Amino acid sequence: MNTRADKFSKAMVETPPSGIRKFFEMLIGHDDVISLSVGEPDFPTPWLMREEAFYHLEQGHTSYTSNWGLLELRSEIAKYMERYNLYYNPSKEILVTVGASEGVDAVLRAVLNPGDELIVCEPCYVNYIPLAHLCGAKIVSLDTSKNGFYPTAEQFKSLITPKTKAIMFCSPSNPTGTMIPREELEKIAAIAKEHQIWCIADEIYCELVYDGHEHVSVGSFPGMKDYTIILNGFSKSFAMTGWRIGYIAAPEDLMAQIVKLHQYNTICAPIMSQYAALEGLKNGWNEVEKMRVSYQQRRNLMYKAFTDMGLSVPEPTGAFYMFPDISSTGLTAEEFATELFQKHNVAVVPGTAFGKAGEGHIRCCYATAIDKIKTALDRIALLVNEHRS
Repeated sequence: MNTRADKFSKAMVETPPSGIRKFFEMLIGHDDVISLSVGEPDFPTPWLMREEAFYHLEQGHTSYTSNWGLLELRSEIAKYMERYNLYYNPSKEILVTVGASEGVDAVLRAVLNPGDELIVCEPCYVNYIPLAHLCGAKIVSLDTSKNGFYPTAEQFKSLITPKTKAIMFCSPSNPTGTMIPREELEKIAAIAKEHQIWCIADEIYCELVYDGHEHVSVGSFPGMKDYTIILNGFSKSFAMTGWRIGYIAAPEDLMAQIVKLHQYNTICAPIMSQYAALEGLKNGWNEVEKMRVSYQQRRNLMYKAFTDMGLSVPEPTGAFYMFPDISSTGLTAEEFATELFQKHNVAVVPGTAFGKAGEGHIRCCYATAIDKIKTALDRIALLVNEHRS
Protein backbone atom coordinates (compact mmCIF):
# COMPACT_ATOMS: atom_id res chain seq x y z
CA MET A 1 0.00 0.00 0.00
CA ASN A 2 1.27 3.45 -0.87
CA THR A 3 1.91 5.74 2.07
CA ARG A 4 1.87 9.49 2.23
CA ALA A 5 5.68 9.46 2.24
CA ASP A 6 5.66 7.66 -1.12
CA LYS A 7 4.42 10.91 -2.64
CA PHE A 8 7.66 12.66 -1.63
CA SER A 9 11.18 12.50 -2.99
CA LYS A 10 12.87 9.50 -1.38
CA ALA A 11 16.22 11.28 -1.33
CA MET A 12 14.66 14.27 0.42
CA VAL A 13 12.84 12.13 2.97
CA GLU A 14 16.15 10.44 3.79
CA THR A 15 17.89 13.80 4.25
CA PRO A 16 17.98 14.83 7.93
CA PRO A 17 17.23 18.41 8.98
CA SER A 18 20.15 20.62 9.94
CA GLY A 19 21.50 19.90 13.40
CA ILE A 20 22.39 23.57 13.78
CA ARG A 21 18.94 24.83 12.91
CA LYS A 22 17.39 22.35 15.35
CA PHE A 23 19.04 24.11 18.27
CA PHE A 24 18.39 27.52 16.72
CA GLU A 25 14.65 26.75 16.57
CA MET A 26 14.74 25.69 20.22
CA LEU A 27 15.83 29.22 21.10
CA ILE A 28 12.64 30.83 19.79
CA GLY A 29 10.66 32.22 22.72
CA HIS A 30 13.55 31.67 25.15
CA ASP A 31 15.02 35.12 25.65
CA ASP A 32 16.80 33.93 28.80
CA VAL A 33 18.99 31.48 26.85
CA ILE A 34 22.54 32.42 25.85
CA SER A 35 23.24 31.14 22.37
CA LEU A 36 26.66 29.95 21.28
CA SER A 37 25.01 27.86 18.60
CA VAL A 38 24.53 29.74 15.33
CA GLY A 39 27.60 30.90 13.42
CA GLU A 40 26.56 34.51 13.03
CA PRO A 41 28.52 37.67 13.85
CA ASP A 42 26.98 39.72 16.63
CA PHE A 43 28.04 42.88 14.79
CA PRO A 44 25.65 44.62 12.41
CA THR A 45 26.81 45.01 8.83
CA PRO A 46 29.18 48.02 8.74
CA TRP A 47 27.33 51.32 8.29
CA LEU A 48 29.04 52.32 5.06
CA MET A 49 27.68 49.17 3.40
CA ARG A 50 24.16 49.66 4.74
CA GLU A 51 24.27 53.28 3.59
CA GLU A 52 25.29 52.17 0.11
CA ALA A 53 22.29 49.82 -0.04
CA PHE A 54 19.98 52.63 1.11
CA TYR A 55 21.33 54.87 -1.63
CA HIS A 56 20.59 52.34 -4.35
CA LEU A 57 17.12 51.70 -2.96
CA GLU A 58 16.46 55.43 -3.08
CA GLN A 59 17.67 55.51 -6.67
CA GLY A 60 15.22 52.74 -7.56
CA HIS A 61 17.92 50.19 -8.35
CA THR A 62 15.69 47.21 -7.56
CA SER A 63 15.91 45.17 -10.76
CA TYR A 64 17.53 41.88 -11.70
CA THR A 65 21.21 42.01 -12.50
CA SER A 66 23.03 39.75 -14.91
CA ASN A 67 22.78 36.11 -13.85
CA TRP A 68 26.48 36.36 -13.12
CA GLY A 69 26.05 39.39 -10.85
CA LEU A 70 27.16 42.98 -11.30
CA LEU A 71 30.32 43.05 -13.39
CA GLU A 72 31.73 45.79 -11.16
CA LEU A 73 31.33 43.50 -8.14
CA ARG A 74 32.87 40.53 -9.92
CA SER A 75 35.79 42.70 -10.99
CA GLU A 76 36.33 43.82 -7.41
CA ILE A 77 36.14 40.20 -6.23
CA ALA A 78 38.78 39.24 -8.81
CA LYS A 79 41.00 42.07 -7.58
CA TYR A 80 40.52 40.94 -3.98
CA MET A 81 41.40 37.32 -4.81
CA GLU A 82 44.75 38.42 -6.18
CA ARG A 83 45.78 38.95 -2.53
CA TYR A 84 45.91 35.16 -2.29
CA ASN A 85 47.59 34.60 -5.66
CA LEU A 86 44.33 33.63 -7.32
CA TYR A 87 43.64 34.98 -10.79
CA TYR A 88 40.18 34.74 -12.29
CA ASN A 89 38.44 36.39 -15.22
CA PRO A 90 35.51 38.32 -13.67
CA SER A 91 33.43 37.89 -16.82
CA LYS A 92 33.39 34.09 -17.01
CA GLU A 93 35.10 32.65 -13.94
CA ILE A 94 33.35 34.36 -11.03
CA LEU A 95 29.66 33.94 -10.21
CA VAL A 96 27.84 35.92 -7.50
CA THR A 97 25.53 33.63 -5.52
CA VAL A 98 22.80 33.83 -2.90
CA GLY A 99 25.24 33.15 -0.10
CA ALA A 100 28.03 30.58 -0.13
CA SER A 101 25.41 27.93 0.67
CA GLU A 102 23.84 28.28 -2.76
CA GLY A 103 27.37 27.98 -4.11
CA VAL A 104 27.86 24.61 -2.42
CA ASP A 105 24.63 23.28 -3.92
CA ALA A 106 25.39 24.59 -7.41
CA VAL A 107 28.95 23.27 -7.43
CA LEU A 108 28.02 19.79 -6.23
CA ARG A 109 25.20 19.47 -8.75
CA ALA A 110 27.51 20.65 -11.52
CA VAL A 111 30.26 18.10 -10.86
CA LEU A 112 28.64 15.02 -9.31
CA ASN A 113 26.86 12.17 -11.07
CA PRO A 114 25.03 9.37 -9.21
CA GLY A 115 27.63 6.92 -7.97
CA ASP A 116 30.52 9.39 -8.00
CA GLU A 117 32.56 9.52 -4.81
CA LEU A 118 33.11 12.74 -2.87
CA ILE A 119 35.69 12.75 -0.09
CA VAL A 120 34.54 15.07 2.70
CA CYS A 121 36.64 16.04 5.72
CA GLU A 122 34.70 15.45 8.93
CA PRO A 123 33.65 17.10 11.10
CA CYS A 124 32.33 19.38 8.35
CA TYR A 125 29.78 22.10 7.73
CA VAL A 126 26.28 20.66 7.85
CA ASN A 127 25.22 21.20 4.23
CA TYR A 128 28.04 19.39 2.40
CA ILE A 129 26.91 15.80 2.94
CA PRO A 130 23.13 16.27 2.52
CA LEU A 131 23.55 18.23 -0.72
CA ALA A 132 25.97 15.62 -2.10
CA HIS A 133 23.50 12.91 -1.09
CA LEU A 134 20.77 14.64 -3.09
CA CYS A 135 23.08 14.35 -6.12
CA GLY A 136 23.19 10.58 -5.66
CA ALA A 137 26.88 10.68 -4.81
CA LYS A 138 28.65 8.33 -2.43
CA ILE A 139 30.12 10.26 0.48
CA VAL A 140 33.52 9.04 1.66
CA SER A 141 34.30 10.45 5.09
CA LEU A 142 37.81 11.50 6.04
CA ASP A 143 38.06 11.59 9.84
CA THR A 144 40.28 14.47 10.97
CA SER A 145 39.60 14.05 14.70
CA LYS A 146 42.80 12.08 15.37
CA ASN A 147 45.01 14.56 13.53
CA GLY A 148 44.33 17.93 15.11
CA PHE A 149 41.16 18.37 13.01
CA TYR A 150 42.76 18.96 9.64
CA PRO A 151 43.19 16.47 6.78
CA THR A 152 46.52 15.17 5.55
CA ALA A 153 47.54 14.36 2.00
CA GLU A 154 48.15 10.74 3.03
CA GLN A 155 44.57 10.45 4.30
CA PHE A 156 43.22 11.73 1.00
CA LYS A 157 45.51 9.44 -0.95
CA SER A 158 44.33 6.37 0.98
CA LEU A 159 40.68 7.11 0.16
CA ILE A 160 40.95 7.93 -3.56
CA THR A 161 39.48 5.34 -5.93
CA PRO A 162 38.70 5.37 -9.67
CA LYS A 163 35.24 6.70 -8.72
CA THR A 164 36.56 9.70 -6.77
CA LYS A 165 35.30 12.87 -8.42
CA ALA A 166 36.21 15.51 -5.85
CA ILE A 167 37.57 16.27 -2.41
CA MET A 168 36.02 18.93 -0.21
CA PHE A 169 37.21 20.85 2.82
CA CYS A 170 36.84 24.14 4.69
CA SER A 171 39.92 26.03 5.91
CA PRO A 172 39.69 27.77 8.33
CA SER A 173 37.24 25.13 9.45
CA ASN A 174 33.68 25.21 10.57
CA PRO A 175 33.21 23.70 13.20
CA THR A 176 36.75 23.46 14.63
CA GLY A 177 38.50 26.73 13.71
CA THR A 178 41.58 24.84 12.51
CA MET A 179 43.50 25.57 9.31
CA ILE A 180 45.34 23.24 6.95
CA PRO A 181 49.06 24.10 7.12
CA ARG A 182 50.60 25.38 3.88
CA GLU A 183 52.96 22.42 3.52
CA GLU A 184 50.10 19.94 3.90
CA LEU A 185 47.88 21.90 1.54
CA GLU A 186 50.60 21.84 -1.09
CA LYS A 187 50.78 18.04 -0.82
CA ILE A 188 47.00 17.80 -1.10
CA ALA A 189 47.14 19.95 -4.24
CA ALA A 190 49.73 17.63 -5.76
CA ILE A 191 47.50 14.61 -5.13
CA ALA A 192 44.48 16.35 -6.68
CA LYS A 193 46.52 17.14 -9.79
CA GLU A 194 47.96 13.62 -9.96
CA HIS A 195 44.50 12.04 -9.89
CA GLN A 196 42.85 14.87 -11.84
CA ILE A 197 40.03 15.35 -9.35
CA TRP A 198 38.24 18.49 -8.25
CA CYS A 199 39.36 20.23 -5.08
CA ILE A 200 36.37 22.11 -3.60
CA ALA A 201 37.66 24.68 -1.11
CA ASP A 202 35.27 26.54 1.19
CA GLU A 203 37.16 29.71 2.14
CA ILE A 204 34.32 31.66 3.74
CA TYR A 205 36.40 32.30 6.91
CA CYS A 206 39.65 33.24 5.18
CA GLU A 207 39.70 36.81 6.58
CA LEU A 208 39.16 35.66 10.16
CA VAL A 209 42.58 34.27 11.11
CA TYR A 210 44.60 34.84 14.27
CA ASP A 211 48.08 34.93 15.81
CA GLY A 212 49.75 36.07 12.62
CA HIS A 213 48.59 33.09 10.60
CA GLU A 214 47.96 33.68 6.90
CA HIS A 215 45.29 32.08 4.81
CA VAL A 216 46.62 29.99 1.93
CA SER A 217 44.34 28.94 -0.92
CA VAL A 218 44.78 25.51 -2.49
CA GLY A 219 44.12 27.18 -5.85
CA SER A 220 47.28 29.25 -5.55
CA PHE A 221 49.68 26.35 -6.13
CA PRO A 222 51.08 25.84 -9.65
CA GLY A 223 48.66 24.13 -12.00
CA MET A 224 45.84 23.98 -9.46
CA LYS A 225 43.47 26.48 -11.04
CA ASP A 226 42.24 23.79 -13.46
CA TYR A 227 41.24 21.57 -10.53
CA THR A 228 40.09 24.07 -7.90
CA ILE A 229 36.63 25.39 -7.10
CA ILE A 230 36.56 28.18 -4.51
CA LEU A 231 33.52 29.02 -2.41
CA ASN A 232 33.48 32.30 -0.53
CA GLY A 233 31.19 35.11 0.54
CA PHE A 234 30.52 38.11 2.74
CA SER A 235 28.41 36.65 5.56
CA LYS A 236 31.18 36.08 8.07
CA SER A 237 33.96 38.60 7.42
CA PHE A 238 31.59 41.51 6.64
CA ALA A 239 28.78 40.46 9.02
CA MET A 240 26.31 40.12 6.13
CA THR A 241 24.52 36.88 7.00
CA GLY A 242 21.02 38.15 6.24
CA TRP A 243 22.01 39.74 2.94
CA ARG A 244 22.68 36.30 1.41
CA ILE A 245 25.62 37.19 -0.79
CA GLY A 246 28.51 34.93 -1.81
CA TYR A 247 30.44 33.80 -4.85
CA ILE A 248 32.09 30.93 -6.69
CA ALA A 249 35.40 31.08 -8.56
CA ALA A 250 36.16 28.22 -10.94
CA PRO A 251 37.54 27.48 -14.42
CA GLU A 252 35.45 28.85 -17.28
CA ASP A 253 34.35 25.48 -18.67
CA LEU A 254 32.94 24.37 -15.31
CA MET A 255 31.42 27.76 -14.57
CA ALA A 256 29.45 27.54 -17.81
CA GLN A 257 27.69 24.54 -16.25
CA ILE A 258 27.27 26.03 -12.78
CA VAL A 259 25.65 29.22 -14.06
CA LYS A 260 22.87 27.23 -15.75
CA LEU A 261 21.63 25.95 -12.41
CA HIS A 262 21.95 29.44 -10.94
CA GLN A 263 19.86 30.83 -13.81
CA TYR A 264 17.07 28.37 -13.15
CA ASN A 265 16.89 28.37 -9.36
CA THR A 266 17.74 31.95 -8.32
CA ILE A 267 18.26 34.13 -11.43
CA CYS A 268 20.64 36.42 -9.53
CA ALA A 269 21.67 37.53 -6.07
CA PRO A 270 19.73 40.52 -4.65
CA ILE A 271 20.94 43.73 -6.27
CA MET A 272 21.03 45.71 -2.99
CA SER A 273 23.21 43.02 -1.43
CA GLN A 274 25.55 43.18 -4.39
CA TYR A 275 26.00 46.94 -4.10
CA ALA A 276 26.62 46.65 -0.35
CA ALA A 277 29.21 43.91 -0.90
CA LEU A 278 30.92 46.02 -3.54
CA GLU A 279 31.23 48.91 -1.11
CA GLY A 280 32.64 46.54 1.50
CA LEU A 281 35.36 45.29 -0.83
CA LYS A 282 36.29 48.83 -1.75
CA ASN A 283 36.18 50.59 1.61
CA GLY A 284 35.22 48.21 4.42
CA TRP A 285 38.48 46.52 5.39
CA ASN A 286 39.05 48.61 8.51
CA GLU A 287 35.71 47.37 9.82
CA VAL A 288 36.63 43.77 9.03
CA GLU A 289 39.86 44.16 10.98
CA LYS A 290 38.04 45.60 14.02
CA MET A 291 35.73 42.58 14.07
CA ARG A 292 38.63 40.15 13.60
CA VAL A 293 40.52 41.64 16.55
CA SER A 294 37.42 41.41 18.72
CA TYR A 295 36.92 37.74 17.78
CA GLN A 296 40.53 36.99 18.67
CA GLN A 297 40.03 38.50 22.14
CA ARG A 298 36.93 36.36 22.64
CA ARG A 299 38.73 33.29 21.36
CA ASN A 300 41.46 33.81 23.94
CA LEU A 301 38.88 34.08 26.71
CA MET A 302 37.00 30.96 25.64
CA TYR A 303 40.12 28.89 25.04
CA LYS A 304 41.48 29.63 28.51
CA ALA A 305 38.14 28.81 30.10
CA PHE A 306 37.86 25.40 28.44
CA THR A 307 41.49 24.64 29.26
CA ASP A 308 40.84 25.59 32.90
CA MET A 309 37.87 23.20 32.90
CA GLY A 310 40.28 20.44 31.93
CA LEU A 311 38.68 19.93 28.53
CA SER A 312 40.83 19.13 25.53
CA VAL A 313 40.25 21.67 22.75
CA PRO A 314 42.22 22.59 19.62
CA GLU A 315 43.16 26.27 19.74
CA PRO A 316 41.42 27.85 16.74
CA THR A 317 43.64 29.68 14.29
CA GLY A 318 40.68 30.95 12.28
CA ALA A 319 36.87 31.30 11.98
CA PHE A 320 34.94 31.92 15.24
CA TYR A 321 34.25 28.46 16.63
CA MET A 322 35.65 26.27 19.36
CA PHE A 323 35.24 22.49 19.48
CA PRO A 324 35.92 21.23 23.00
CA ASP A 325 35.97 17.53 23.86
CA ILE A 326 33.30 16.87 26.48
CA SER A 327 33.59 13.06 26.45
CA SER A 328 35.12 13.10 29.96
CA THR A 329 31.64 13.92 31.28
CA GLY A 330 30.35 10.54 30.12
CA LEU A 331 27.67 12.26 28.05
CA THR A 332 27.26 12.06 24.31
CA ALA A 333 27.43 15.30 22.35
CA GLU A 334 23.65 15.33 21.97
CA GLU A 335 23.06 14.61 25.65
CA PHE A 336 25.48 17.32 26.75
CA ALA A 337 23.97 19.97 24.46
CA THR A 338 20.42 19.07 25.45
CA GLU A 339 21.12 19.10 29.19
CA LEU A 340 23.06 22.36 28.90
CA PHE A 341 20.07 23.95 27.21
CA GLN A 342 17.43 22.54 29.54
CA LYS A 343 19.24 23.00 32.87
CA HIS A 344 21.58 25.92 32.31
CA ASN A 345 19.99 27.97 29.51
CA VAL A 346 22.96 27.81 27.14
CA ALA A 347 22.66 26.66 23.54
CA VAL A 348 25.56 24.96 21.76
CA VAL A 349 25.61 22.54 18.85
CA PRO A 350 26.43 18.86 19.39
CA GLY A 351 29.48 17.81 17.40
CA THR A 352 27.52 15.06 15.70
CA ALA A 353 25.67 17.72 13.71
CA PHE A 354 28.92 17.89 11.72
CA GLY A 355 29.33 14.16 11.19
CA LYS A 356 30.24 11.06 13.20
CA ALA A 357 33.77 12.40 13.78
CA GLY A 358 32.22 15.12 15.93
CA GLU A 359 30.96 12.76 18.62
CA GLY A 360 32.18 13.70 22.07
CA HIS A 361 32.48 17.38 21.14
CA ILE A 362 30.34 20.50 21.11
CA ARG A 363 30.65 23.53 18.86
CA CYS A 364 30.65 26.90 20.57
CA CYS A 365 30.52 30.09 18.54
CA TYR A 366 32.39 33.00 20.11
CA ALA A 367 30.88 35.66 17.84
CA THR A 368 28.87 36.64 20.91
CA ALA A 369 29.14 39.50 23.40
CA ILE A 370 31.93 38.93 25.93
CA ASP A 371 29.67 39.25 28.98
CA LYS A 372 27.40 36.56 27.56
CA ILE A 373 30.38 34.34 26.72
CA LYS A 374 31.64 34.62 30.32
CA THR A 375 28.25 33.70 31.75
CA ALA A 376 27.82 30.83 29.31
CA LEU A 377 31.28 29.46 30.15
CA ASP A 378 30.48 29.55 33.88
CA ARG A 379 27.35 27.53 33.20
CA ILE A 380 29.17 25.05 30.98
CA ALA A 381 31.72 24.56 33.80
CA LEU A 382 28.86 23.78 36.18
CA LEU A 383 27.59 21.02 33.88
CA VAL A 384 31.07 19.62 33.36
CA ASN A 385 31.67 19.49 37.11
CA GLU A 386 28.27 17.92 37.77
CA HIS A 387 29.18 14.94 35.67
CA ARG A 388 32.72 14.60 36.95
CA SER A 389 31.82 14.45 40.64
